[in-house]
Parts: sequence; C-alpha cells; structure tokens
Amino acid sequence: MWGYSAREVAKMLDLSPAQVRSYVRSGFLAPARGSRGEMRFSFQDLVLLRTAKGLLAAHVPTRRVRRALIRLREQLPEGRPLSGVHITAEQGRVVVRDGAAAWQPESGQVLFDFDVADLAREVAPLARRAVENAPAEGTAALDADDWYAWGCELDEVAPEEASAAYRRALELDPTHVDALINLGRLLHEAGQVGAAEAHYRRARARRPDDATACFNHGVALEDLGRLADAIAAYERALACDPDYVDAHYNLARLYERLGRQTAAIRHLKAYRQLTR
Repeated sequence: MWGYSAREVAKMLDLSPAQVRSYVRSGFLAPARGSRGEMRFSFQDLVLLRTAKGLLAAHVPTRRVRRALIRLREQLPEGRPLSGVHITAEQGRVVVRDGAAAWQPESGQVLFDFDVADLAREVAPLARRAVENAPAEGTAALDADDWYAWGCELDEVAPEEASAAYRRALELDPTHVDALINLGRLLHEAGQVGAAEAHYRRARARRPDDATACFNHGVALEDLGRLADAIAAYERALACDPDYVDAHYNLARLYERLGRQTAAIRHLKAYRQLTR
C-alpha cells in the first residue's frame, strides 16, 4: 500500500526518523506496513503524530498523551476531508472542532494550537508525486476505496490531486458512488457543470436514496437551466432526508420563482424551523 514513509513524516513534522519510530513504539499510533515491512503513515497518522508532539512539548505525561490520542483516533471523522479539523486548547482542555461540532478527546494543560489544513498543504506535493508516478510508487495494489479515501484527505486543500485520486478510484470501480459524488462536486466547482451533472446522475442511478447525490444533482440541473428536473431532484433529496435544510431552501426559492407561493411558503417554513 502507498503511504508516507517515516523519513517523509519526520521532515514534514520537524522530527528525526528515530523520533517518529519512538512515537510508534510508545503506542501513540499504529501505522500500516508496506510489502517489505516498512512503516507507511496515513494522513490521519500525521494528524495524530503532530498532536502527540504538541502534547509532549506542553509537558503532558506520556500516559495521558497516549490515552488522548487513542480517543482522538476513534473520534476523528471518517469518509470526509480531515483538513477542516482544528485542534486547540481551551481553558486547559484539548478541544477538537470539525465544522460546527466540537468535542474534548481528553483534558489537560495543553499549549498547542494548529489547523489540520496546514499539515494537509504540506502533504499535497507528496500526494501529487504519488498520483503521477503510481506504478513507480507501488500504488497499483491500491483498491478503489483506498483511492477514494486518499482523495478525501486532499479534497479541500489540493483539489487537482483529489480529482486524480477519485478518477483512479472510478477506473478501478466505475460504480463507486462516493467517488462519483465527490468528483462531480469538484468538477462543478471548477465550472464543468455538464460533466458534474453526468457524475451525479450516475451516482443516483447506483444509489437512488442518497440525499447528497440528489441534492448535488439538483444544483447542477438548476445551473443548467433545467428547473423542473432540479425541483424533482431536490424533492427526492427530501424524500431521502426530510431534514435536508439546503434542499428546503432551494425549493422555496425555485417555487417562488415559478409563482407557486403555497409550496414556496411550506419549504421556507421548514427551512426556518430547521435552522432556528
């Protein structure tokens, strides 16, 4: 499997390879192993390792650091980019924020504060090299889920590399719904609305009850001027998830535009209740 080597990790985190191996021996993280038994670190491993470095530098006891990292590893979000996560110290406690959510994996006197996005930006060039030189790096053994997970790690900070990873996932499994959705979104953000719509359509064909695929498809259809189809897609998103706030808002806006005031008011009311 592909991953970041101990030497690459040491360089990114300003550690020595011996220190990286020491963190592993201490039980702070358990990296995967390559074909020759060498350590291969994931992006989440880097997040945990950088966290351990900050905790230890703040003189938090090793035992407490290990306990905090075990809990943090269990709580870090999966299946989405980690670059939105922010780890900080507030009133002597470790606080992890992921969008609107916030939680405390472990309490203690901690003196560090960093955005995971900063680390992701350092990782992106390595990811670009691996995507471009996949055979030389031995990544041919990665399956579609591996490439999708890699794309998620890079999604917010290196969209071109993320797109390449999603495309590789789809080459291996053309029916990979999550890769279709995420690649569609990146294409949409890049202004390639027609291509995005096609990806969302394929995702919905494979997973008709996916609210995100339906909603994203609706946005693409609306941008293409296909308002009736967009409304149908938004309504389907709400059939899958009645609390999909953005679908209510977009429907209220479209129904008002079409002069269907009763429907517009109904969705606007639902939107206000959900966002209150």
